[in-house]
Amino acid sequence: MSCAERCSVSEMGVSSEMERGVPHPRLRSFIPEYTGYRTSGLPPGVHVGLPSQWLTLIVAFDAGVDVTAPTGERDTYWAMLAGLHARPAIVRHDGSTHGILIPLTPAGASALFSTPASQLASVIAPLDAVLPGGAAELVDRLASAASWMARWAVLDDLLLRQLHTDVESDLLMGHAWCSIVGSHGSIPIGDIASEVGLNRQHFSRRFTQKYGLSPKVMSRVVRFERAHRMIRLPTHPSLANVAAACGYADQAHMTRDFNEFTGSSPTVWIRDELLPSVQDDRSPSRPRSTR
Repeated sequence: MSCAERCSVSEMGVSSEMERGVPHPRLRSFIPEYTGYRTSGLPPGVHVGLPSQWLTLIVAFDAGVDVTAPTGERDTYWAMLAGLHARPAIVRHDGSTHGILIPLTPAGASALFSTPASQLASVIAPLDAVLPGGAAELVDRLASAASWMARWAVLDDLLLRQLHTDVESDLLMGHAWCSIVGSHGSIPIGDIASEVGLNRQHFSRRFTQKYGLSPKVMSRVVRFERAHRMIRLPTHPSLANVAAACGYADQAHMTRDFNEFTGSSPTVWIRDELLPSVQDDRSPSRPRSTR
C-alpha cells in the first residue's frame, strides 16, 4: 500500500502541485519515494538538474523533457533515466512541467534495470534503452491512470516485475557508499579506504568502476547536496553558516563547488531557479498522509 503527501500552491497566476508516494516495501531499499509534480504559469526558462547521490527516473506527461546532459548531448524524452553526475544537466521548459520523478540508489539501477551505475554515469538514457519492452507500457499506463494514487500502484506493479533479487553485491563498496552518503561527504577518503581494508589508490579505482564517479567526487557531490538543501530552508541561513555546517573550509570553497555543480554562484542559483525542487526534502521522518 502506498502513502502520499500532497502540496499545492497557487499564487500570482503560478500553479504548483507536488504529491509524494511511498513505494512497495520490497522496493524501498532502492527507491525512497515517488514524486508527482505539475507546475504552470511560469515564464519559459531553464532548470538546473543538480548532481546528487541519486540516479533519477523521470516520466513526463503533456510534453517531453528537453534536457542537455552533462556530456553536452541534448534531446527530448518522455521517459528517461539519468545517472550519477558531477556537472549540471540543463532542462529547458515553457513554463509548464508535469510528470513523475523517481530517485534510485545505484543498487537500484542494477536490481531494476540490470544496468550498473557505472555505465550510466553522466549519461541520460531513454527508458526503453534500459527497460526494453516495458518502457512503453509504463508510460502508457501512467498517462492513463486517473489519480496519483493509481500511478503509484502502476509503478509498484511494473517495478516489482523488474526486480532482480539475485543481484551480486559488493559489500566493501556498499559500505564505502553508505559511509560517504551517511556522513554527507565529511569522512576523509583515506579513512574510508582503511575501513574497507584497501589502499587509497585501489579503493578509488574499485569505487569508480562500480559507481562511475570517484569517491572524492562523490563526497563533494553529497556535501553540495546537503548545502543546497540547507540554502532552501525557510529559515534562510546565511551562506557562511551553511558552508561551516557542511564542512567547507570557508564560503569561497562552497561557492567554487556551486560554480562547478550548478554553473553559477549560490546567490545567482537561488535567484534564477524558479521551478520548485522535487529533489529536496527526502527525509524519511517527513509526515505523510495515508490512503
